[in-house]
Amino acid sequence: MNWQAIRAIYVFEMSRFFRTLLQSFVSPVISTSLYFVVFGAAIGSRIDQVEGVSYGAFIVPGLIMLSVMTQAISNASFGIYFPKFIGTIYELLSAPINFLEIVLGYVGAAATKALFIGIVILGTSALFVDLSIQHPLAMLAFLVLTCLSFALFGFIIGIWAGNFEQLQLIPLLVVTPLVFLGGSFYSISMLPPVWQTISFFNPVVYLVSGFRWSFFGFADVPIGLSLLAIAGFTVLCLAIIWWIFKTGWRIRQ
Repeated sequence: MNWQAIRAIYVFEMSRFFRTLLQSFVSPVISTSLYFVVFGAAIGSRIDQVEGVSYGAFIVPGLIMLSVMTQAISNASFGIYFPKFIGTIYELLSAPINFLEIVLGYVGAAATKALFIGIVILGTSALFVDLSIQHPLAMLAFLVLTCLSFALFGFIIGIWAGNFEQLQLIPLLVVTPLVFLGGSFYSISMLPPVWQTISFFNPVVYLVSGFRWSFFGFADVPIGLSLLAIAGFTVLCLAIIWWIFKTGWRIRQ
């Protein structure tokens, strides 16, 4: 394993993040505050508690998941797409490093950025609501796994994208709607039986449910299914990336 190469890619990607550190932290703080104003004030005034938890606290895991997923995807997709766009991807491919080391560098940096954003949102949320975490280690594990798995997914999108518009296509039209419809701001048990059944086909439900369990000790789906879902998604993304580098799809073409 060429750790020097991994470190070089990781440091280069993180330096871009630290150059815009103020924007990177101010933006999630403002957006989180707006969510609390809109959802906490407008909807929270009509929904006092969900499963014995105040509505303001209940939406915190969903807010974190929404931001972490989108940030992990956007950072990873842009990180690998930009070398394709300017042509430096060929220098990277000709270097004495394998695909795993390339993935570790780019995905590790994107996951780290998303993790920072998640922690910032968690800290911002604590300013608005009384928040307690029943299973802090499980919360951190879910957060890290989500950052890694969706950074892998973003890496795939970055290789697939043919232009800058396509980088935003899947996050905006697929991921964000799935998060909003995945129980981020409500409990699946509040839906009619038919819609509950339909919701269980949304993979984001299992991620949000497991993450919420780490906060409050209850979940819409069994915690084992949540872990299985995120593990399966991670393995699938790794398999696709391995196939991409093996065949050269969208890289050498």
